[in-house]
Amino acid sequence: MTETAAKKPGALRRFHEKFVVEERTVRPSARRNLYIIAGSLGAIGLVAFLVILDSVRESDGLSVIDQPIQDWLRSMESPGLTIVMTIIANVFGPIAMPIIVLVTTVWWGFAAKHAWRPFVLAGGMIVGVAIVQTLAPIIGRDRPPISLMLLDADYTPSFPSGHVMGATDFLLITTFLVFSRRRYPISTVIAFLVAIVLVAATAVCRVYLGYHWPTDALASISLSLIVLGGVIAIDTWRTVRVGTPQP
Repeated sequence: MTETAAKKPGALRRFHEKFVVEERTVRPSARRNLYIIAGSLGAIGLVAFLVILDSVRESDGLSVIDQPIQDWLRSMESPGLTIVMTIIANVFGPIAMPIIVLVTTVWWGFAAKHAWRPFVLAGGMIVGVAIVQTLAPIIGRDRPPISLMLLDADYTPSFPSGHVMGATDFLLITTFLVFSRRRYPISTVIAFLVAIVLVAATAVCRVYLGYHWPTDALASISLSLIVLGGVIAIDTWRTVRVGTPQP
């Protein structure tokens, strides 16, 4: 047996290494900041969601924005804008979104040296779906009138929005998992700005098409911040080690 062959790991070892969590070394302050960000996102998301939920149940507070924003978007209705909004809704809808997530996680899992990040992305998406499927029937908020829906009628509960939460979870978690390993802050800032614009577009399209109230979308974004905070905390705990980063 040659020295090269002796050093070559077996199939079981290669499989194991594929799924070993990659570790990254950062300064103590950097790890502490990640935990602070995770905790802050979770706290902000939870407080925002509870405030929105209370206003919806009491039909006061923040929920007063629902009808004016709905009317304003309706005043902007046009065939071209409706086509754009429909495309956005379909891309982040219950058919295309699971396919996008599946393709992304499978491709990423095979293409990456380690499968930790695609695994975390899939886990975060599953948690988001579970949250919406649990809360929506319990809260039981009615959607806007069917006469306002520009596509097919939807009789399912309105709060929170599954479309918006799915898009927000996917965009924010993916952006964090990809750019948290980059050394250039400007690229991270740009990536998150793009993700935020796409999240806003998804939220607006659901209100424009007549399927959700604005507070439905805001509640979903709030819940996604909680999920993102959890992802950051878990990823930091599992992958970040304190030391002197390699140049």
